[in-house]
Amino acid sequence: MTATVDRLDLLLERRTAAGERYFAAEADRLACLCLVLAERFERGGRLLAIGGSPQAWSDAHHVAVEFVHPVIVGKRALPALAVAPESLGLLAREGDIVVSFEPLTVEAGETWHLEPDDDDPFVRQELAETAYHILWELVHVFFEHLGGSSAGAGASGFLYPFLEQRSSSLEAVVEDVRASVMMKAEEVSALRTLTVAGGRVPLGEAAAELRRCFETGGTLFAFGNGGSATDAMDVVADFRASPQGWPPRRALDLTDDPAILTALANDIGPGALYSRQLIALGRPGDVALALSTSGGSANIVEALVEARRRGLATIAFVGYGGGRIAAERLADHVVVTPSEHVPRIQEAQASAYHALRELVG
Repeated sequence: MTATVDRLDLLLERRTAAGERYFAAEADRLACLCLVLAERFERGGRLLAIGGSPQAWSDAHHVAVEFVHPVIVGKRALPALAVAPESLGLLAREGDIVVSFEPLTVEAGETWHLEPDDDDPFVRQELAETAYHILWELVHVFFEHLGGSSAGAGASGFLYPFLEQRSSSLEAVVEDVRASVMMKAEEVSALRTLTVAGGRVPLGEAAAELRRCFETGGTLFAFGNGGSATDAMDVVADFRASPQGWPPRRALDLTDDPAILTALANDIGPGALYSRQLIALGRPGDVALALSTSGGSANIVEALVEARRRGLATIAFVGYGGGRIAAERLADHVVVTPSEHVPRIQEAQASAYHALRELVG
């Protein structure tokens, strides 16, 4: 366990330093880009997110789901799509916004290169996720100053404590947003430390469980909802083809097949989305890995219960206080991110499951 603790401490130190460098350098540009994106959305533009590698494809889907389905009540649903690179020329139209990955780049009238300067692909991806979450969160501030519909002052006060509601100029708003960028970057850095340092024991035990699984020919099954579904995509991509070059492992993404998902949701109900797949595919010795910001989604709980019934080991990454999954000990190894802010939870969870991959690798 000492080696695991030392390794996790090193991973945290690297992420803390990289995050401080990145957001100190990019806070001004991220704030200005929020304004540019708001102007494009107000003129009818859409956001098209493209990704080439499996990891980048998971990010493209994550961007799209965040903009279309805002988790903050009262925020606008903004038009966004995850688009395969070969389809971009067919689907894009004038005034759209194009986000691509590896490197993180935004095309919005001009090209904004936002790739973090770090040679660890996991660190780059985690910082990129925080960057596009921040763009999604703070673009809404400018709708209040461009004449668009938006949430009232109550939601803004909660989300943007640096924002003065009656700023007389967009320049002043940009400065307030820049301060909010820095605040959010510091928040996720602290939360990442709480998640990974607080999860040393379950991460170490989960890594040992996964090594046993793979050594005996078992399979890792990953699943989640919404943004957590894209994280399940990323987990599986990392185990199948790690950017660090570690040996590929047998892993399946239970969120991957829309025919299976829509058939189950339509004929049985959304609660069965993952449990029925585990009934069909899971065997004793396999591992089920669940991602949930709430820790209590019905289909996640049902899947973990079914996994145990069938002799699978279970791992869960959960937010809030751990929800039902932690309170009722529904998983063998539980890593808790103690926050109620969904974007920050997902960012800290990405660091935690990347750390898990490193421990297994």
